[in-house]
Amino acid sequence: MKNVLGLLVSVAFLSSCSSSTQTAAVENGNSCSQLTGYQSHDNSVVIKSASMVPEGPVPAVPYQRPYAGTLSSYCRVDGVIDERIGEGGKPYAIGFAIAMPEKWNGRFMMQGGGGLNGSVATPLGSNAAGDMTALQRGFAVVTTDTGHQGTHGFDASFFSDQEATLNFLYQAIGKVAIASKHIVAQYYAKPIEHSYYMGCSTGGREAMIMSQRYPRLFDGIVAGAPAMRTSFSNLADKWVMTSLAKVAPKDAQGHPDVSQALTAQDKTIVMQGLLKQCDAIDGVADNMISNVVGCKFDPMSVACSANNTQACISPEKARAIKAGFAGPKNSLGVQVYPGFWFDTGITETQGIPGLLNPGFHPIVGKITSTDMNVDQEAMAASTPAAFVGDSAYWTLLNTFSNNGGKLLFYHGVSDPWFSAQETARYYDQLVADNGGKEKVSQWSRLFLVPGMGHCGGGAAALDHLDMIDPIVEWVEQNKAPAQIQVTGQAFPDRSRPLCPYPSYAHYTGSGDSEKAENFVCRYPK
Repeated sequence: MKNVLGLLVSVAFLSSCSSSTQTAAVENGNSCSQLTGYQSHDNSVVIKSASMVPEGPVPAVPYQRPYAGTLSSYCRVDGVIDERIGEGGKPYAIGFAIAMPEKWNGRFMMQGGGGLNGSVATPLGSNAAGDMTALQRGFAVVTTDTGHQGTHGFDASFFSDQEATLNFLYQAIGKVAIASKHIVAQYYAKPIEHSYYMGCSTGGREAMIMSQRYPRLFDGIVAGAPAMRTSFSNLADKWVMTSLAKVAPKDAQGHPDVSQALTAQDKTIVMQGLLKQCDAIDGVADNMISNVVGCKFDPMSVACSANNTQACISPEKARAIKAGFAGPKNSLGVQVYPGFWFDTGITETQGIPGLLNPGFHPIVGKITSTDMNVDQEAMAASTPAAFVGDSAYWTLLNTFSNNGGKLLFYHGVSDPWFSAQETARYYDQLVADNGGKEKVSQWSRLFLVPGMGHCGGGAAALDHLDMIDPIVEWVEQNKAPAQIQVTGQAFPDRSRPLCPYPSYAHYTGSGDSEKAENFVCRYPK
């Protein structure tokens, strides 16, 4: 099932939501403990435990910075749906957890998963949550393992079971959403006012699936760096690695050592050339490339030649980089997966390494050849199982949009696992299929985050963003997000607006260039 494993591999990043008003809810823990007797006729729902969690610090979340402040007491419910014995006598169930705060704001948020799921994450709503998790803000939050238990985030053994596979691909999130909504409404003895889904990576794909397959379940959806066509994104990563393998030294076994294809100086020269050409086209040289669509960097511009007396890299290396970032094409010249934008995170060493720091890939593995048969690999990636739970092609969302649904996308431009160009491709198709930009922008927008890697991170990125308030304000106040302000540790005193794709943040030419208010959204020429 290698192709299915390649379907959705990502980092286990979580999700979140927000609130400003609070309403009193349950006065004591009796109602919480009584939820163990909850019964549902829709699915076989069993509540395993239900108890009050006392006030305390916000639990740490893997791969995310810690959240300050405290969590007020909340009712924690853990349950399962459809317990059964599956293939090979292995037990299966859809596990879920719900956190219901004492002071509830009337909102419900489902938190997306990560990687191949397989564990029930702490229901906090903590990805793209700004300074406060969804639970801190008063949301009722639910998480799920999507129907299987794994020994780690990439445990693919469940793919041998049909129902477990279908649950992971799309069924479980629908079942959990319906069941948990009923439980929340029963606990508070009042209906949910607004429902939100937020996720990144696998959770971003799940968010898109909600808009596509369950168009009436959620009022607002935020899809971050969605793990679309993962078998093809892995193919694209392999394409970059194989391109660089052509200029890499050989190891003791005679295989190309891709990690040594480019020296530190090579990468510095490429980055300097990139910044020289593209940094200031957004109006200010600030080590960020906001106008990524307008950046037309060609690695050959830093290649050594008889007329080039400045620091340069070999023409062979420049060609390898250019070919890799252009993305894979088949023998007919058809692009099978978009390329990658040149951005400040391509030489990233922390977290998930940038594309110019290739090494061992969790799916691709070790590169042993300098050749790649794209036709053959694309055919292998195009298995039926790889499309059942994918979100890359379905753009018929008129039930969702006509029902008042709002859909936000965000994607780090330097993401080395899922190209931001792929999300832009989907959004462009969404616009084309739904009446054009003016019409679609009334219910869906995409925000690209310069320098940011996969769901966060980046040595030259502003990756501290709050997607909660924008989606809540759009759904509940019909206030469309014209900009989303971001900050980050990379530039502690800097703020920038994120602009709806394909526009970008351009410096006005006056005022402090470190402040977001001195930038306007402008379209690339």
